[in-house]
Amino acid sequence: MKDSRGYRAFRVVNVVVLSLVVVVTMYPFVNILAQSLSSEAAINAGQVNVVPRGFNLQTYEVVMGDRAFWRGYANTVLYTVVGTAISMFLTTCFAYAVSRRHLKGRTFFITFAVFTMFFNGGLIPNYVLVTSLGLNNTIWAIVLPNAVSVFNLLVMKTFFEAMPEELEEAAAVDGLNTYGILLRIVLPLSKAVLATMTLFYAVTHWNAWFQAFLYLDRADMFPVTIYLRNMIAGVTTSTSMQATTESAGQVAANIQSVTMVLTVLPIVMVYPFIQKYFVSGVMLGSVKQ
Repeated sequence: MKDSRGYRAFRVVNVVVLSLVVVVTMYPFVNILAQSLSSEAAINAGQVNVVPRGFNLQTYEVVMGDRAFWRGYANTVLYTVVGTAISMFLTTCFAYAVSRRHLKGRTFFITFAVFTMFFNGGLIPNYVLVTSLGLNNTIWAIVLPNAVSVFNLLVMKTFFEAMPEELEEAAAVDGLNTYGILLRIVLPLSKAVLATMTLFYAVTHWNAWFQAFLYLDRADMFPVTIYLRNMIAGVTTSTSMQATTESAGQVAANIQSVTMVLTVLPIVMVYPFIQKYFVSGVMLGSVKQ
């Protein structure tokens, strides 16, 4: 059966529109990468678009030689790993519990969780709470306040609800308790949604800067996003960097671009490895079967 003329026209328009969307989406990233590899003169003259002009790696050497940058990087890795582990543990347990239709008070717990999507205590009450608990200048001030994302919770709950109840009933007959069913039956069948939620939480923790800016006073605990924020805001200077006077102008010209590229690189490298889980995890958890 041949495609109709209207359908073929739709496909052409669809390809053109989506290609334009890809170009518009990718341009800022390519432009930042090009600026990070360009010379001071080309950047100041506005000659850099998608191709580097006056290729140089000097600023990369300066930034990667800065101990504060690597200290922030190590802190970010720590916060991301610990925060993602805590978030996944709490979200998985909560989602699995409320996905069981026989759970007493199930509606209350779901309503309570959804309520927090629209209403929260606000900045000042949250700050007072974290401070009164003595969490300032600790990792827990970063990873605990937003440990559970209600959106991720609802996606995972819907995914668990779509699983056949017969599997759990058969496992219960074989002698598995609730924890055994979750660990040995449910989770092995939920790799797609688990990978997707892990990515969501990891990206959130990696990009987070405001909580660190709010609750951390010690520079040795700052994540790399605070380093980047200070670069963009113009607060951090090159005092800790051993740049020569001749190279100071070049470093100042594209130091923000270099820092941004180095900051987002790990997350960009992770995406291809979990791409196959990403779409299926979101679709299966977002559509109730």
